[in-house]
Amino acid sequence: MGILSEAVKRLKTRQEIEAKDKWKIEDIFASDEAWKTDFLKLEKMIEMPCEYKGKLGQSASNLYEALKESDGCDWILERVYVYAFMKYYEDTTNPVYQELSGKAQGIAVKAGAKYAFMVPEILEIPEDVLMGFLKEDVMSLFVHYIEDLLLEKEHTLSDKEEEILANARQIASAPNEIFSKFNNADVRFGNIKDEDGHEVELTNGRYSTFMESSNREVRKNAFTTLYKEYAAYMNTLAATYNANVKQAIFYANTRKYESTIEMNLSGSFIPVEVYKNLIQTVHDNMGLMHKYVSIRKKALGVEKLHFYDVYAPMVSDYKMKVTYGEAKKIVKNGLAPLGTKYIEILEEGYNSGWVDVRESAGKRNGAFSWGTFGTHPYVFLNYSDSLNDVFTLAHEMGHAIHTYHSNGNQPHVYAGYQIFVAEVASTCNEALLINYMLKDCTEVKEKMYLINHFLEQFKGTLFRQTMFAEYEMTTHKMAEEGQILNADLLCKTYRKLNEQYFGPDMEMDDEIELEWSRIPHFYTPFYVYQYATGFSAAIAISTKILQGDQKTIDGYFQFLSGGSSMHPIELLKLCGVDMSKPEPVKEALKVFEGLLDEFEQYP
Repeated sequence: MGILSEAVKRLKTRQEIEAKDKWKIEDIFASDEAWKTDFLKLEKMIEMPCEYKGKLGQSASNLYEALKESDGCDWILERVYVYAFMKYYEDTTNPVYQELSGKAQGIAVKAGAKYAFMVPEILEIPEDVLMGFLKEDVMSLFVHYIEDLLLEKEHTLSDKEEEILANARQIASAPNEIFSKFNNADVRFGNIKDEDGHEVELTNGRYSTFMESSNREVRKNAFTTLYKEYAAYMNTLAATYNANVKQAIFYANTRKYESTIEMNLSGSFIPVEVYKNLIQTVHDNMGLMHKYVSIRKKALGVEKLHFYDVYAPMVSDYKMKVTYGEAKKIVKNGLAPLGTKYIEILEEGYNSGWVDVRESAGKRNGAFSWGTFGTHPYVFLNYSDSLNDVFTLAHEMGHAIHTYHSNGNQPHVYAGYQIFVAEVASTCNEALLINYMLKDCTEVKEKMYLINHFLEQFKGTLFRQTMFAEYEMTTHKMAEEGQILNADLLCKTYRKLNEQYFGPDMEMDDEIELEWSRIPHFYTPFYVYQYATGFSAAIAISTKILQGDQKTIDGYFQFLSGGSSMHPIELLKLCGVDMSKPEPVKEALKVFEGLLDEFEQYP
């Protein structure tokens, strides 16, 4: 058979996917009608003025009741928002859920506007009075929340200004929404021929599968065909990206931050130096990435290494196809070092409608974990039987089980964890899984194939995400200095970074200049660096778990259960990892170096 079987050459519709492979969104709302009931309830709540407005400084009781009301509204909003968007992501062409997700987005803005007065008013309370309130028993739940507000006091505006900013959020989200509609619903790449010469539709979801093909012509055709379409819209996509950077600059300037990067990191209380240290540490070890490229070129036996060769297995005569059923068993075995309790939760996720498995027509591409407090977490996949998909399952279940612990051990106000730690649990699962698979395999080719996969994780997560992070830092700084981020400038900037990261053995295909135009995460500024920091932390934690370090294991479960009750840097210290220093990144790079050396030893 070719890269895709006859059965999947035409994408199935949502209705054709088996129920066992669909998540149970009805666990949030039993029906759209139930959703509408809560939506109308939420509308009425938002229309009613908060009776404590202007009175927060009168008593600890008033302050508590206002915070409790806001938190309760946020909980209902979360359910309404998550349901609408999860249904929309099932089929982005469905007008019903286009409408519901639009309504959810709109009401989120209104809710934000209603309670926009709270933070400024809290911060206007004389500090000695506020600290007195925090000593009263009634305020015990919100002490950490208030203390965090005080840390951000200089960036909080007046009541009216905060309301204006809250109302502007829907406009500010337009670039992200436009890109999402284009990338998930509108863009069409046409057909290419698979390994058997059959005409197959090229989609964003299938692109990664084609890029792993052992047939170089298939890879090249997928690469050139995909980027030909993005090139046709490069000016529109550049304008969309530029608009997203501009809205970030607007908020940063208005809130008196020195830069967009400072603003986006401040929400997790991460110093900008952590971001810059990551980039610098990777720069200092760029020779390892260049060595990887050299090994890849030699392994593939090509005179020139192109970007469509970057994802092809370096072990060309070994194939690994893993069904979803097999993947679940492998992931379960790989995560066994975390203990029986963790495995029980994993199996609950497998068997209780947490996971949406298959790609279907109109379904958003990629994978993620999401959910809402009071309901089990969810995992969104586009599973296609590849080794990467096995690791994606482990990764997203890591997110889900992190959420499970946070929701189960924290009140709603602290249940959501910060983005900085979000990638640790997911990547720790991947690291445990690869170690299990390497130990379990007996064939030399299989071991090389798995080492190849682990090398790809380092390349794709530690190096590539750091390159993305540097691209964001560079382009945002350009815009802050007054430059217009047109297509030409963005392409030149992206090309230069690829030259730096991939080194002299990589051919600079013109198409790669356009890769920036298809990266969804760029519409959530300064997010991607956390994949690299999270990966580094996860390598350190997983190494200790595999050594049977009980202190680390106990600390890890405390970390999973911590939510946002502590700052991210402090949460990771529970596991013995200090991300304010470059050591975790250096330790991860040493593991990468060892894998490179081991791979080179094989014939």
